[in-house]
Amino acid sequence: MEKMQQAIEYMQEQKFEESAKLFTEIIEEQPDNPIGYINFGNLLIHLHELPRAQRFFEKAIELDEHAATAYYGLGNVYLEESVYPKAQENFQKAIELGLEEGDVYFMLGMTLQSQQQMKLALPYLLRATELQPTDDEIAFQYALTLAQSDHLKEAKSAFENVLKLNKEHSDAYYNLGVIALYDDQLDTAINHFDDALSIQEDHKLAANAKEQTQMIIDQNRNQK
Repeated sequence: MEKMQQAIEYMQEQKFEESAKLFTEIIEEQPDNPIGYINFGNLLIHLHELPRAQRFFEKAIELDEHAATAYYGLGNVYLEESVYPKAQENFQKAIELGLEEGDVYFMLGMTLQSQQQMKLALPYLLRATELQPTDDEIAFQYALTLAQSDHLKEAKSAFENVLKLNKEHSDAYYNLGVIALYDDQLDTAINHFDDALSIQEDHKLAANAKEQTQMIIDQNRNQK
């Protein structure tokens, strides 16, 4: 276990060669232990060696068909390869086997989002926000999926929550601006687009939206 912990620490420190050496030793010493294969698979994902990573996760599942983290790892491989149905299948299997972590719910939600299944993605992204309430990226993707599912009132509150977690989140301001447009609150929309641009000067969506909104405001004034 001490060697395993050291190998994981090396991986977190991006000392990949040292990590790989230890994981190899662990597998040689304990060839029937799926944990070594799972961790080596995770390392290989970091190194973008996806076919090799897949083989390690499949070996872990061969050794223990109830190894939830092996299915999670396999799901990540398929997600990286944009094979979304396979990714979905493996993330769901990991959850069925009891993996109760924010990341697996988030990844399943993102996999469904990538398949344009927004309403199916929502409960998984919501669960991810409950398990990791301080993660602004999870909170943002949940808010975005709410907006894409036409739940604009709930999306507005969710984007505001993102800004409580990270007041520098330019995309959250941009999306609040878009929602304000739907509510016909043009001045509020401009303010949100300005906030996005003050954080990220090259935010093209915010710049274009601000320009279009300002044109509408000017036309409205000229018609009065």
